[in-house]
Amino acid sequence: MEILDVLTNMAKSGRLGPVFSGAEWSDVTAALGEPWDIGTMSRNREWPRLFAYGDLELSVCRCRKVSLICVQTWRDVVELPPSVVGGTGTFPAGLKHADVVSALDTAGCSWEPYPPLTFGDQCSLVAIPTGANFTFEIPDGEEPVLNVLGLPGDGHDCNVKRRQNSGSDTTSVKWPL
Repeated sequence: MEILDVLTNMAKSGRLGPVFSGAEWSDVTAALGEPWDIGTMSRNREWPRLFAYGDLELSVCRCRKVSLICVQTWRDVVELPPSVVGGTGTFPAGLKHADVVSALDTAGCSWEPYPPLTFGDQCSLVAIPTGANFTFEIPDGEEPVLNVLGLPGDGHDCNVKRRQNSGSDTTSVKWPL
């Protein structure tokens, strides 16, 4: 499988194998193994946390559901879990805007420019079926190059029972993402 096939499939389906917004974290780790734990996304709280399988980055909410997904494509190579993409899971980076648009069109995945993330030295487009966002860097005098693909979160409010320090009492805690 080629990297454009992987990204196009993600844009059409909103998932990469067992990874999708709202997926149970235990299901993801059962399928893909243990990720790199990049750390918390807040100085004051343990959750949400950011995890990675190579260049596939996942934010996991305190309710242990995947809340945000992105594939970093700005490095020299893109590394994704081989178990869901086949082969070594390593792909060349440097994807040009025209190639991404052509792959989306060929796959029948409608898209449109995304003005909120188009400014200065970047431009962005959104895949209509899933809201997947492709953001490109525009190097001086060159064609835009894909920087990141992001799949939107599901926007849930996290209602999780949390044990209090005083023993077995539990309270419901709302956790906005």
